Amino acid sequence: SQSLPLGTAFSNDPRVREAKDQILKTLEEYQQGITGVKPPAEGLQADFDATIQAFASLRGGNLFFKYLGSGLGKGALVELEDGSVKYDFISGIGVHHLGHSHPELIDACLDGAISDTVMQGNLQQNTVSYHYVKRLVEAATARGADLHHCFLTSTGVMAGENALKIAFQAKHPADRVLAFCHCFAGRTITFSQITDKPNFRVGIPGLLKVDYIPFYDANRPESSTRESVAALRRHLSRYPGQYAAMIFELVQGEGGFYTAPPSFHRALMDVLKEHDVAILADEVQSFARTPELFAYQYLGLDEYIDVVWIGKASQVCSTLFRPSLSPKPGLLSQTFTASSTALTSGLAVLDHLLTGDYFGAEGRIAQIHTAFEQRLEALAEKHPDRLAGPFGIGGMVACTPFGGDPQKVTAFIRALYENGVMGFVAGSKPTRARFLIPVAAVTDTDIQTAMDIFEETLLSFPLNDQPKK
Repeated sequence: SQSLPLGTAFSNDPRVREAKDQILKTLEEYQQGITGVKPPAEGLQADFDATIQAFASLRGGNLFFKYLGSGLGKGALVELEDGSVKYDFISGIGVHHLGHSHPELIDACLDGAISDTVMQGNLQQNTVSYHYVKRLVEAATARGADLHHCFLTSTGVMAGENALKIAFQAKHPADRVLAFCHCFAGRTITFSQITDKPNFRVGIPGLLKVDYIPFYDANRPESSTRESVAALRRHLSRYPGQYAAMIFELVQGEGGFYTAPPSFHRALMDVLKEHDVAILADEVQSFARTPELFAYQYLGLDEYIDVVWIGKASQVCSTLFRPSLSPKPGLLSQTFTASSTALTSGLAVLDHLLTGDYFGAEGRIAQIHTAFEQRLEALAEKHPDRLAGPFGIGGMVACTPFGGDPQKVTAFIRALYENGVMGFVAGSKPTRARFLIPVAAVTDTDIQTAMDIFEETLLSFPLNDQPKK
């Protein structure tokens, strides 16, 4: 009698393991050539520049960075097609949590690559989808959150759309939404109307009724909390029974890495519970970046959360929700859930993080933040006319160069990139430099070297002029 499905027997065949081991051994050999930041190779530069220009033209606009990867990296370092090597401290805006060419991820991706389909979906999913969902739900409910259901999807904003659909259906006929000022929710037609950036929805027809609550102000902790609660009560009084949900971006990512203490969120959530408004947590960027796997766990908000959605570091995006909000048949469905490689690598990421020493007050994520915090604080004290901060939490690190002037900060980020460290901008008033650190890849030496480049780049800027050429 057959003891295993043929597919399982195939993936466990010793010859497959031997082939994978040979690939990983070869990878290790090539990674020996990546030792640190490196300028472009002279013989590759011209073709690279021409390809970048052609790519930008095909996309219909300029690229923020001249970036085309070669397909090889080593931890926090990545090689580009021009032969240069840079520190990747933006991680694909938070996606590459284990860094570049991580052997565990490549091993997992090979498992996905030899499975029968490229894409899995709502109608047809392999057993890896079950294992991924089971692992995620166990982690989400570990401290008492009632998030026992999980629906997978391929993008963070789609996971958010599914969360909003769940809330609207459960709270029908309520049709209004609450969100924080300066929040970022996404760029779909629906979520561009929640994202508090008017230029992101120019020309988009208004389809959603959204009202905003001021976010926490660390300079006025008690009064800002009172003002936010008062604003919430005004909205609820003005439109009684009409709010389906409030979206909590527990760490404001695109807005500038702003945080708030548990007391602030609880004050608002208690009022929302009184009025039967669903509490939705957007953790697309914060997932696996705070000192706990979920930001709501770090903040001790497990009992409040009705729906949470995640993405980026998780590789596969997910919407987790209470059984009491279970949608009716037909509300959630899609052709593609994710690729087979995304599912196998996503499961590998979860296993790596949950079995490693990453979380808790003394975990690696907290250690990484402390290392950046100490260096940035020293730089801000040494050069107060050039730098303020740091800000953020865990693997989300930000600072404010040059008073937050948008043009100067953007120029600084581009100069930093040319010097070998990738970061990005966030916020508008002020504009900040932000970094999403590959927490499972970065070493203390990486941090020290990258921050040396950061300081050198910072000092290359005349205070009242453009950066030196």
